[in-house]
Amino acid sequence: MDFDLNDEQKTWKKIVHDFVIKELRPKAREVDEKEEFNWDSVRKGGPIGLLGMSIPEAYGGSNVDSISNAIAMEELGWGCGSTALAFTAHNGLGTAPIALYGSEELKQKWLPLVARGKNKLGALALTEPGAGSDIQGGVLTKAEKQGDEWVINGSKMWCTNAGIAEYIITLVRTDPRGGSKSLSMILVPTDSKGLTIGPAEKKMGLRGSPAHGVTYDNVRVPLGNLVGGEGRGLQQTLSTLDAGRISIGAISVGLAQAALEAAVNYARERKAFGQAISEFQAIQFKLSNMAMEIELARTMIYKSAWLKDQGRPYNKEAAIAKLFATEMAERVCYEAIQIHGGYGYSREYHVERMYRDARLMTIGEGTSEIQRLVIARHVLASE
Repeated sequence: MDFDLNDEQKTWKKIVHDFVIKELRPKAREVDEKEEFNWDSVRKGGPIGLLGMSIPEAYGGSNVDSISNAIAMEELGWGCGSTALAFTAHNGLGTAPIALYGSEELKQKWLPLVARGKNKLGALALTEPGAGSDIQGGVLTKAEKQGDEWVINGSKMWCTNAGIAEYIITLVRTDPRGGSKSLSMILVPTDSKGLTIGPAEKKMGLRGSPAHGVTYDNVRVPLGNLVGGEGRGLQQTLSTLDAGRISIGAISVGLAQAALEAAVNYARERKAFGQAISEFQAIQFKLSNMAMEIELARTMIYKSAWLKDQGRPYNKEAAIAKLFATEMAERVCYEAIQIHGGYGYSREYHVERMYRDARLMTIGEGTSEIQRLVIARHVLASE
């Protein structure tokens, strides 16, 4: 369903859809099984604007609106969850903070490098070994001023794109006294001395999207690599995650849509007791529930994106959209496997991979539990 998309958004949807059919879907199984990043296709996404969705045109980007971003993320998720995650980590986490908060010098130096697919991608390092959801209190990686440089020490984990990045925007503690104004974002080039990027994690799903541990051992970068204001890191991170939740929800809708289509095709072809299993009411009920939940999730994703485009508050709506869409994708992929029966558990059928890929979505960009806390705070604060 296209909702009330304008002509530009409809054209964008077709461009991305055609790209996904040609570049992502045929390679999704291979990307997963070999655990290899699909560099070739990602680079081809640069010229059509898929690597510059958060970057202004002045710096080589496409700077699409939030609904267009959601459209792209759903299409990419429909094609390959691994590659979709790399795209959204680059756009939403690796470039958006620079575009929104960075100095003119940082924008001019780094954004054109990563906007067109000629170089590596962008990455953002938030999570630490001893802290997941506790961003404010759990960040131990610190940055101290020494002359005209920041000196960074600490470690991060689950940094998507770290091994294929030009730079890593790193959330650090710049005020040891703590508090909401003690954190800052600093851009760290990946060729910096003292920066070590560990091997890609062995993951359950999304195996073609590399995530790494990163350590900082007296890493020195210029003071000008500060992204945004000193002490504004927490606020900038939370805003970045709000937008990212729409993207993760959209990828989840794409995964679910692909699983539904696979289930429908299988149900039409599979014969049991003398007829296609699509003729059985039990299967029809599963398919109808799957379709219903996908439509509801997609609508909520679009609403959140529309609010963001209007400049209106969307924190609660993004949390609702992310929570429902990601948990919905798990349910839909589960049912797709059930409809396939024993074949659904086999790697010969794509639904097995989709189920594994969907599992991370309820964790990344804030767990389902965190989303429920966000929603509850809004509900309790309302009159």
